[in-house]
Amino acid sequence: MEKGYEAFVLGDPCFYDRAGGPVAADVSYAAAEWPLPEGWKTTAFGDWLAFHPPAAAGRGRPLQGWKIHVSATPHNAEKVASTVWTYCTERAIAFKFVTKPHLWRLRNSKYAARDGSGKFATLYPADDPQLHTVLTELGSLLEGEPGPYILTDLRWGDGPLYVRYGAFALRYCLDERGVRVPAVENPEGELVPDRRAPSFQVPAWVELPALLQPALAARNAVTTADVPYRIDHALHYSNGGGVYTATDTRTGEKVVLKEARPHAGLAADGADAVARLERERDALQRLTGLGVAPGFRDWLVVGDHRFLVMDFLPGTPLNECLSRRFPLYGPAPAPADVTGYTAWAMDIHQRVERAVQAVHSRGLVFHDLHLFNIMVADDRSVRLLDFEAAGDAAPPGRQTMASPAFAAPPDRRGTAVDRYALACLRLALFMPMTSLLAIDRTKATGLAKAITEVFPVPQEWLAEAVAEITRPTAKASTASLLPARPVSPGTTVSPADWPRSRHSMIQALLASATPQRSDRLYPGDIAQFGDGGALSLAYGAAGVLYVLNEVGTPRHEAGEQWLLEHTAAPKPTTPLGLYDGLSGIAYVLDRLGHRDRALELVDHLLHTPWEQLGTDLHGGLPGIVLVLCHFARNTGNSTLEGLALKGVDILANRLSQEPAPHRRAGLMHGLAGTALAFLHLHEHTGDTPLLDLARRALAFDLDRCVSTDHGLHVDDGRRTMPYLGDGSAGIGMVIDDYLVHREDDDLLQARSAILTAARSTYYAQPGLCQGRAGLLHHLARTPGNEHLRADITAHAHRMHWYALSYRGHLAFPGHQMMRLSMDLATGTAGVLLALDSALGDRRSALPFLPPPPGHLREHDRDTHHQPLPVLAGHRPAITRERERNPS
Repeated sequence: MEKGYEAFVLGDPCFYDRAGGPVAADVSYAAAEWPLPEGWKTTAFGDWLAFHPPAAAGRGRPLQGWKIHVSATPHNAEKVASTVWTYCTERAIAFKFVTKPHLWRLRNSKYAARDGSGKFATLYPADDPQLHTVLTELGSLLEGEPGPYILTDLRWGDGPLYVRYGAFALRYCLDERGVRVPAVENPEGELVPDRRAPSFQVPAWVELPALLQPALAARNAVTTADVPYRIDHALHYSNGGGVYTATDTRTGEKVVLKEARPHAGLAADGADAVARLERERDALQRLTGLGVAPGFRDWLVVGDHRFLVMDFLPGTPLNECLSRRFPLYGPAPAPADVTGYTAWAMDIHQRVERAVQAVHSRGLVFHDLHLFNIMVADDRSVRLLDFEAAGDAAPPGRQTMASPAFAAPPDRRGTAVDRYALACLRLALFMPMTSLLAIDRTKATGLAKAITEVFPVPQEWLAEAVAEITRPTAKASTASLLPARPVSPGTTVSPADWPRSRHSMIQALLASATPQRSDRLYPGDIAQFGDGGALSLAYGAAGVLYVLNEVGTPRHEAGEQWLLEHTAAPKPTTPLGLYDGLSGIAYVLDRLGHRDRALELVDHLLHTPWEQLGTDLHGGLPGIVLVLCHFARNTGNSTLEGLALKGVDILANRLSQEPAPHRRAGLMHGLAGTALAFLHLHEHTGDTPLLDLARRALAFDLDRCVSTDHGLHVDDGRRTMPYLGDGSAGIGMVIDDYLVHREDDDLLQARSAILTAARSTYYAQPGLCQGRAGLLHHLARTPGNEHLRADITAHAHRMHWYALSYRGHLAFPGHQMMRLSMDLATGTAGVLLALDSALGDRRSALPFLPPPPGHLREHDRDTHHQPLPVLAGHRPAITRERERNPS
């Protein structure tokens, strides 16, 4: 599970949502409701409630400096909040704290972000003397209160106070990857990244105050120098601690050390990382001699951290074995490879089943079986890893921690929990998509059918797994990690059954709308709960309304009204970009005929430092340039044209500075988006040097690509990707647009290899930016794609692998596939756009990326790539964008 998603799968059984829904079910801490002294103001954002003293109440808050974080546990958070509130309001010190108990628990869960762990409250001293005073006085008031260690900070004494130098006010700059990040100002007046890695760091120009020197010395005094193990390599980090390979200095043997931090990494039952590690230690001791788990070696205490020392197990985690052997990554897997993989996978499952039965023989339930927790040796023998969730088989307890793709229903207790996971494993070895079962367990039938379309697996073997997974859930008194089935029963129409599936997806989008909510309209990715996300083109209302308009549906007036109401006064923190913010919303509103509001948003945009944005299409300067050109064309406003040209000059200057080799690549976050902006401005101005710039930008992204057995992929250092958003397909779309203007043999070769990457049999997710829909859209958009028709048909058919039913209508899961999504980037709207581009008559497309001329039907040709002089006396207008809206 990617960090951040856990908090949003608990909020709703069907969609990603805040825990407790739009208004959290549990109450706030009492201090959040107390009446404030006169002149104080509050601001709510994210998990926080910030308190601002009157401007005249003493010294103003600086923009950056030494700030104090206060840690807490679920048991003392109420007291800590009350103490901080009283102390700060009496002294006119600005502060903030997390408002609700469930939000605080989620911030400290196992999969929470490590850089934010433990931060319950923040205080903003005006200067070093006040810093010392607060640490001394508040430290005395909270002395002895426990809390998780804040990894980014320096601890003050033995209490819950921590200190870090950083930003007080939200300011931003571009980091070395071209990403917009929080910033602090250096002595030269330049904004530089405010580093928030999970380790204590001080900017080079900042001197540590003398009062903090003893704290730094105390921190540095805690080491592993006195233990008989030398840590060699970090295997994994979570909020609860790290896992390391190490060497026993007494024997030279290789071992594994697993770390636990007290009060951090909370599980559903409230157990912290230390309690879980103690549970794992006890389980390993009980399993001694069975040969199905690491052997227990030692138990260490270093500072307040605990370390479990275990045998090092040679081999490869099962998820990596699957990835290396899986035969469906290419366009046409060899029958022998498919048959060989089938035999291997069934054999591995049998071995895992025997290992689980051995655990049960010692009176234990594993409780957390999944692909990452199984180690496969070269001789195919298997061992089980990570027993921190293990529990006694009798009396059977409930599951409190598990991978969502293997989490059991609420009535499964004891060994039945492991039997459910083993059934999921049968499916996951052939179709690693069992996270869909967290939405609807009956999807197991569809997964089994998809498996038999490709693999020669005995149907009765899969039927046993399906029967176990879909066994009706008895009423249980205690909730489990797996919600009750939230989607409606009934057969879902096949995505390839056009236009029935088009109608069904449109109905799903409309049925999901919640105009009564203020925080979002159409449910989508968790990004919609960040600044501006619920409004945006990628994840919010603008994207769904764009697709509905693009595929030719009747107007969704309630949705448009919601978007108009929520853009009347944009929040200062709303991003500005094409896919994440105001410029994309303005573009969509204009397409829908709401030009006055659209121009208001453009005006708002132009009163911000938009020139400082990054070079990515998603939220950066290329998207701004494209939107300014759109409005220049459609309003005849020469000022907007001039600003668009200014933006292009900035992009050209940045391109002349060698981009960092580790920056991201792809359409949304690489330089392909910059190339797209250069291409549009070339069409607008006729300037040939802009084509040269576009070619150079594409070259930088292609340098981040690698040739694989399955085509050309973007290599991000962790994995290779063919996808539309961050992978090679998005680069291929811009290459297609470049080749309209200029022949280039090297780009033709790259284009061919990218098309190969877009024709694989299996992709893990359905979405537009990071899944099959984006590859389908690329193939459907490719000029002269008749030779790709079989692949387009196959992609459209295989979309049923992911399809679910929402209120009887066809819908698709979002990123991570643990909940449905309706948005453009990750969900149903994006799938609808891709299928319409492949199967529909309108050839729907993303903004500023209509099909190139070679792909257009005859009646479209007269309106594409022709000079359209809109601005009298100025250069030719942009001619690429199809405008279906007569306004």
